[in-house]
Amino acid sequence: VSDLRPRTLPGSFDVSRSMFDLRSPPHRFMKRYDSFSSVPSSTSSRKDSQGSNRSLDTITLSGDERDFGRLNVKLCYVSSVEQIWITVLHCKDLSWPSSCGENPRIYVKGILTLPKPVHFKSSAKEGCSDIEFMETFVFAIKLQSLQAVRLVFKIQTQTPRKKTIGECSLALRELSSEESSHWLDISPPSK
Repeated sequence: VSDLRPRTLPGSFDVSRSMFDLRSPPHRFMKRYDSFSSVPSSTSSRKDSQGSNRSLDTITLSGDERDFGRLNVKLCYVSSVEQIWITVLHCKDLSWPSSCGENPRIYVKGILTLPKPVHFKSSAKEGCSDIEFMETFVFAIKLQSLQAVRLVFKIQTQTPRKKTIGECSLALRELSSEESSHWLDISPPSK
């Protein structure tokens, strides 16, 4: 029987040199966050048959995990007249597939997911990474009806053809007469 336990000399670095020595107890329960997504990533290594370390901590971003940008909107509910005010401010760090061309015309389509959905859309703007819309939409809907639905935004191209390049949504549970600002992460369109 051979002893498979690693034989290490004091001061040798056989596990990790990059962030900290994983053998030391104070770091055993530390979480490491990946810089792309702030999701805890596992850091571990194992000995292969030749006795060298092989890191298992590999992170690759597929096309679905890349940053699609963010949408800034403001919401307000005016209870005296039972109206929701939705202001589409702007898209920041927006990206789109190369199949849409260099500067497609881009607009934001909004949907209130009521039993009979309410649709609205902004005017189309020339595509760039930061697009200002500054458009307000007002709908007369009872607050009780709104608090059970979501507000969905679809970022769409008008040219060369109509295509959804990203989407985001927001629950309307906490609507109030005080205007609230929201930054929504745009994700790839759902299939």
